Amino acid sequence: MPARALDGLRVLDVTQVMAGPYCSMVLADLGADVIKVEPPAGDSTRVMPGASGLDSPSFNAVNRGKRGIVLNLKTPAGRDVLRRLARATDILIENYRPGVMAGFGAGYEALAAINPRIIYASISGYGQTGPQRARGGFDLVAQGVSGIMSVTGEPGGAPAKAGVPLTDLGAGLFALVGILAALEHRHRTGAGQHVDTALVDAGVALSVWEATEYFSGAGVPAALGSAHRMNAPYQAICCADGYITLGAANDRLFARFCDLIGHPEWRSRPEYATNAGRVANRRLLAEEIETITSEQPRAYWLALFDANDLPCGPINDYAQVFADPQVRAREMMVETDHPTLGRTRMLGSPIKMSATPPDVTRRAPLLGEHTEEILREAGYQDEEIAALRAARAVG
Repeated sequence: MPARALDGLRVLDVTQVMAGPYCSMVLADLGADVIKVEPPAGDSTRVMPGASGLDSPSFNAVNRGKRGIVLNLKTPAGRDVLRRLARATDILIENYRPGVMAGFGAGYEALAAINPRIIYASISGYGQTGPQRARGGFDLVAQGVSGIMSVTGEPGGAPAKAGVPLTDLGAGLFALVGILAALEHRHRTGAGQHVDTALVDAGVALSVWEATEYFSGAGVPAALGSAHRMNAPYQAICCADGYITLGAANDRLFARFCDLIGHPEWRSRPEYATNAGRVANRRLLAEEIETITSEQPRAYWLALFDANDLPCGPINDYAQVFADPQVRAREMMVETDHPTLGRTRMLGSPIKMSATPPDVTRRAPLLGEHTEEILREAGYQDEEIAALRAARAVG
């Protein structure tokens, strides 16, 4: 393998489920030595649908490339091992409720006292501060609290969550940005720091257009289906045999669109002459467009719009996504062998690097697969490891 960008960095991943594991997985893809710390029963994603014993496609999806150790942090000896590992760690990521890690003697202040260079990232539902800091973190709940569900779905319909776990993934990615920034700060100063991200904060931070609409005095944003808040037409459009997406999102593109569908007069109609007018009349505009597009199948309109450089596209299901030649060319699906799951397909990395490309082909660890190896690297001798096992501190 060629050198990778984060070769030589050691990460302790004391997280479960999605946000934290996703963050640390990207670090592993980029070359960091990520040690996945699991409780005796394992990360709860190990038993999600499709599991073979304590290995599941879900666990493998966000824990590839890591080494695994089982530590029982409810035991004094298990907590001692974690602190010992932290002495030689560059980055620690945890996603317990605020205060839990401090109760284990492994909060930021405690670990920074023994390793001032440590970058300590906490991912939680509501953050390390504020009146709701002690509440648990769940993507569904955070999508509701952050406003995302209020603007998702069809106008007047029931609240809907985004189809992907936006706040989980968003908090993990914001933590990743914070970690990489903290690494640069440490490079300059030699000092680590505490990075704090939250699912609710991530949902609010991703609500760029919605916040803009509210802050500008246009009222409380509501659900618009697939339509855009700031541009029109920019949404899913119905054809004779289903939907496509259309992005005639500025005056130049809208003029081209009008010519293509045989209605050049729309360019000068008062309600459509400007983007502001089109946004204000987006429902009427969509209805008029669909009166025309419903006369021909999707393939007809996609071919016409593509040939004239008008932004558009199919609405794929995931079978179509992973058969798409562009997705395949970008290696967004990879395969690897797993001892219990067999030949396994996984998502590729969206990060393409010319000199230090990510490695996404390494599988996730079996439960406790590298416990002894990691303990030996930390200096534990045979009799000490035996004592830890006898005390059920490690597994």
